[in-house]
Amino acid sequence: MSSDEAPESDRVPGAPHPRHSPTIIGQDHAVADFLGAVDAKRLHHAWLITGPRGVGKATLAWQIGRWLLADGDAKSLTAPPDDPVARRMAALSEPRLHLVRRGFDQKTGRLRAEIGVDDIRALLSFFHLSAAEGGRRVAIVDAADELNGAASNALLKILEEPPAGGVILLIAHQPARLLPTIRSRCRELRLAPLPPEEMQRVFAALEIDGDAQALAALSGGSAGEALRLAGQDGLEAYANIVALFATLPRFDRTKARALAEAAGARATADGDPFDLTVTLLDRFLTRLARAGLMGAPVPEAVPGEAELMARLCPDADAARIWAGAQAELSARARTGRAVNLDPAALVMDMLTQLAGQAPAHTKA
Repeated sequence: MSSDEAPESDRVPGAPHPRHSPTIIGQDHAVADFLGAVDAKRLHHAWLITGPRGVGKATLAWQIGRWLLADGDAKSLTAPPDDPVARRMAALSEPRLHLVRRGFDQKTGRLRAEIGVDDIRALLSFFHLSAAEGGRRVAIVDAADELNGAASNALLKILEEPPAGGVILLIAHQPARLLPTIRSRCRELRLAPLPPEEMQRVFAALEIDGDAQALAALSGGSAGEALRLAGQDGLEAYANIVALFATLPRFDRTKARALAEAAGARATADGDPFDLTVTLLDRFLTRLARAGLMGAPVPEAVPGEAELMARLCPDADAARIWAGAQAELSARARTGRAVNLDPAALVMDMLTQLAGQAPAHTKA
């Protein structure tokens, strides 16, 4: 696969890369926080942009980067599309910008599972080599919670001795996974899930096809996730997961194998089937656990979901079991990807393990 065809780890399949997004929707509070800091002459050398996946963290980081390098005014982060800095950033040819993200492994045909120490060493070289030119330089790390241990330690050293004129924008979906010392050296911009009215604005702006209500329910206020689900037939895949769990406690192994085989398909520029499957399983288990505490979800993401969840998770005791299963699944998925286990076999193993959670509290 050529570099032009390879998937980008920081782009939602079916959506434009955040560097091409002209504006951010529904995060006015975070924008005001950043501009307020600039206005007060408190531009920190490192910013940690946090929040759920797909709510605009990367879009905000790229807007801040454009603003910093183009010397924008203090009232708005919006840059004209014909601005030379904006054009160079869109083409990934701006010499004062460095992007750190998971690369594509040509041998496995998949995105790497982690950001490695060599990626952070390249960032250090960027700051050293560009220091002689003077002026402001910007680095975007997407996402910081994908750094492995050695990379995290290398990044910490950069944050401890920040380069003159350098600003580092760290995107984190799960900031608790970062080293506390990294978090303590950053100023945080926290983004929230989008409310329904803002989600509708995003759907209209990006012309998202599909059941808007179902996509909004399953994406949890994440416009990026809604785009990915729409572009990868995510609602159909989620319906298959619901159909599989509806067979509990018997557990239909034929349906399970079909899910696992679909997850094992090769990643393309349109997305990674394994990542989609794990994400949807995680979302199903999260909604399932909440059903035991707060009642079945409304609205449903797919028909029959509410009835199934009321059966599988009728009370708080069941909710604790499913929440524990969700945490274990996430850990197994990260470990499996890190050591390049076969995706189909890994998903089949996870499904079998999850089915084993059901008999103690599931009515046939």
